[in-house]
Amino acid sequence: MTEPDEILDDVKNKDVKFINLEFTDMLGAIKSVTIPSEQLADSMSHGTWFDGSSISGFARIAESDMYLKPDVDTYAILPWEPKDKATARFICDVHGPDGKPFEGDPRYILKRALKGASEMGFIFNTGPELEFFLFKPNDGDSTPVPNDVGSYFDFSPKDAASDVRNDIILALQKLGLYVEMSHHEVAYGQHEIDFRYADALKTADNALTFKHTVKAIAHMHGLHATFMPKPIFGINGSGMHVHQSLFTSNNENAFFDQNDPYGLSVIAKNFIGGQLEHVRAMCAILAPTINSYKRLVPGYEAPVYISWARRNRSALIRVPSYSPGREKAIRAELRCPDPSCNPYLAFAIVLKAGLDGIKRKVEPPAPVEEDVYEFDDAQLKKFYIKTLPSSLDEAIAEFEKSELVKETLGGHLFSKYLTVKKLELDEYRIQVTPWEIDRYLKST
Repeated sequence: MTEPDEILDDVKNKDVKFINLEFTDMLGAIKSVTIPSEQLADSMSHGTWFDGSSISGFARIAESDMYLKPDVDTYAILPWEPKDKATARFICDVHGPDGKPFEGDPRYILKRALKGASEMGFIFNTGPELEFFLFKPNDGDSTPVPNDVGSYFDFSPKDAASDVRNDIILALQKLGLYVEMSHHEVAYGQHEIDFRYADALKTADNALTFKHTVKAIAHMHGLHATFMPKPIFGINGSGMHVHQSLFTSNNENAFFDQNDPYGLSVIAKNFIGGQLEHVRAMCAILAPTINSYKRLVPGYEAPVYISWARRNRSALIRVPSYSPGREKAIRAELRCPDPSCNPYLAFAIVLKAGLDGIKRKVEPPAPVEEDVYEFDDAQLKKFYIKTLPSSLDEAIAEFEKSELVKETLGGHLFSKYLTVKKLELDEYRIQVTPWEIDRYLKST
């Protein structure tokens, strides 16, 4: 349903009372303006004005007037809202008063990157795997309490959250997502629900819908859902592995070559080569928080070393196996992103890095199928394996000097993002943490 008149008819027939106009700030937080359904026709035609100066990474006070234009393809009725207050949502594009797309809108930045791929003859498909934790209420205690003690692929009764996951799936299906699988993850209270890949813009929209839905359904069960990368010390953190492929306009997978041992075309290898070359600079977007780098450490199945492989899950980029006759499934899985990132910016930057590799014919290093976590310094040197940044501070230093990142984000958002992240680092630097109190209070 993509025609405005059809949507208006549906809103009337289903007695929808409210419309949420959703978008994201540069950090990926969902923002929303709610209008009565009577205002929808005008909003679809002319947009809905709002104050952009209050949104992180948007306009200054003197330039605050902006408007939201609903994308009619994202219309959906929120299944968890009561019928007497039926609410629909649209994901919106942000425009300035001159009618042009706002250059700092993350959705526009992804659209611009996708246009570059289209001009090269490619459609960029992505399929993210967003892991999350479910925690019980803990009466003001800051220590998170997992909702269950299940482990990887555990089934009830150990997995007390299976009913929650099932309710999330039902809600996602009503919102138009094609759910493929759900299961308990490795850590206590950790879960994953996978939805089908699509072109990167639709997938980024779906990722936003997914996060909103998980939190809403968890709340209905009296739980708190979080996409924080590492909420508990000593156990696995949550990642957002991103499966990627380039398709041609005639629906052929440009990554596939039946004559290659890995099934990869030259285009695929150059794409991987570009991402490996730029990944240190991309990390400030893909793993954007201080907490992200407490996930990216050896020993917890998160990538640390800049390498690629087929079967090796310690590699940064993995090429999953595919069944004979399913050549269209060939793809490259980037394993360092986490679900705290802004999916629009994440998909834009990984695409631009891959396309840069294609343009410059960047050859990736030889694949490393051994467990890189077991390598000593001599082996790492032998294979020319570098590491991801070990902190947000290090990632921001790489980000700041990258021309590719600046070109992808545009000068406006690049500058705003840098400022906000440096303030975040400075605020963290001066905190006194419980670890420091435990370590030093009595010993000094």
